[in-house]
Amino acid sequence: MRSTKRWAKVGAVLAAAALALSACGGGSSGSNSKGGTAKSGGPTGTLNVAAAYKTTNFHPSNTSSAFAVGTNMHVVEGLYELDYTNFTAHKALAAEDEPTKISDLEYEVKLRDGAKFSDGTAVTAKDVVASYKRIVEGEKDATGAVVTSSYAAFISFIKSIEAKDDSTVTIKLTAPQQYLKERLADIKVLKADSTFDQNTKMPIGTGPYMYTAIDPDKSATAVPNPNYNGDNPATVEKIFWTSETDDTARLTAALGGTVDIVENVDPAGAKKLEDKGWKVEQATGYGIAMAMFNTAKAPFDKKEVRRAVLTGIDTKTIIDTTLSGMGVEATSPLPDINPNYKKAAVQFDYDEAAAKAELAKAGVAEGTTISVLTTDHTWIASMGPQIQQNLEALGFKVNLQALASGDVWNNKVANSDFDLVIAPGDPSTFGADPGIILKGWFYADLFMKDRFRLAESDPAAYDALVAAMNDADALTGDKGKAKWGEVQDMIAEQAPLYPLFYHTILTAYNPEKVENVTPIGVTGLQLLGTTVK
Repeated sequence: MRSTKRWAKVGAVLAAAALALSACGGGSSGSNSKGGTAKSGGPTGTLNVAAAYKTTNFHPSNTSSAFAVGTNMHVVEGLYELDYTNFTAHKALAAEDEPTKISDLEYEVKLRDGAKFSDGTAVTAKDVVASYKRIVEGEKDATGAVVTSSYAAFISFIKSIEAKDDSTVTIKLTAPQQYLKERLADIKVLKADSTFDQNTKMPIGTGPYMYTAIDPDKSATAVPNPNYNGDNPATVEKIFWTSETDDTARLTAALGGTVDIVENVDPAGAKKLEDKGWKVEQATGYGIAMAMFNTAKAPFDKKEVRRAVLTGIDTKTIIDTTLSGMGVEATSPLPDINPNYKKAAVQFDYDEAAAKAELAKAGVAEGTTISVLTTDHTWIASMGPQIQQNLEALGFKVNLQALASGDVWNNKVANSDFDLVIAPGDPSTFGADPGIILKGWFYADLFMKDRFRLAESDPAAYDALVAAMNDADALTGDKGKAKWGEVQDMIAEQAPLYPLFYHTILTAYNPEKVENVTPIGVTGLQLLGTTVK
């Protein structure tokens, strides 16, 4: 049976989202919409953070890195930004709380008066237009190659964004959209004349902080942006993020006193931190441990084989043994905290006998060799032996390998040199409406064509799924919910990528050093408003 564990804390937060809107709408420059308050004497102290992910790509228009998205949220802004405690959108570079509606298919947004980039350059409507085009048209890197962005899937309903005047943009839509503000938050505004390589290495933004140094795959440093005039002023003199994928290393840093906040604490080490006086708080959102198949290679070119493997993985034992219970088994591509959740028509309750029978029916020979890759994130790699044991019990010969995340995605997956990948993922860093969560995996070329390759292995299924998501994105209310339910059924039917479970994230902090810390159920840490004592 699937686990019935619920997310009471996160569910209550989401249920109270409407009440929280008043706290996200702005205020004077001395208030903070995330719950913190700028000290009367200005920002003070250094905030040392141990992050759980790493990257070399910080480009706000295309990075898929949890580390980069988590640091960028303090440095760059869209017209609107998300509060990850409840996924509501509030004004950022926009002057008003809501876009001005001209018609169902046209809106205008005026920029915040006096907004500047951290280098002192004034923000204009041209910067917004250029930032939109970086996503939908792609942009050239230093070699002249055009780099596309998976973010385009999130804003496919936008027909155009144009400059009405220096401080106002006109947004035209192809269909009505109930999540306009939330989706506009994914268009981070960068200088129109900034280059791809500049933004990849160290972007310049309009947020409360600005980068002073980035050491790829290791660390990032940010200090207050002297030109920031928005509603969420910097509250500390410096934020220093250390990138460390190893759970033990992050725990050791915390126990040794070299960091003040730790992302994604290993449940086995939580008590050690609590015994030392740290606060450890949990939140479950949309982060997953995913199983992703290479659908362009036998035997996983057959959906029946993919579904059999998911049925043959003992997810509950993985959660109980390797995560100390900190996870919730998936019954759909959406977690049931999402208002558009539907329990999928196809379920993957653990059943070894049924899985073996399905594999035999699909013609998979006993002893078939498959490669299973995991990323080297501790909580992911620790699941590998159990998954190997389960798959070998089904009759496979399993070559299991744990690799750095970059090697998995940029080498093995990019070259189609894999059968099954087990990795973490969290599209909710870009929002939590179904068009973000589901399109993040099952629409963009990054996954559909370049990674699990459903567009190649089953073009008809690919086309049908994309069309259904576009239809769902254009609907509202009960009709929209019903269509998104169809999409969830279609995904479970094909299962090219599927969540094994939703990961409960533990965030730890030292209350003797920091305050106003709000843990979120999203990869990355939202530190706006956090202060140092």
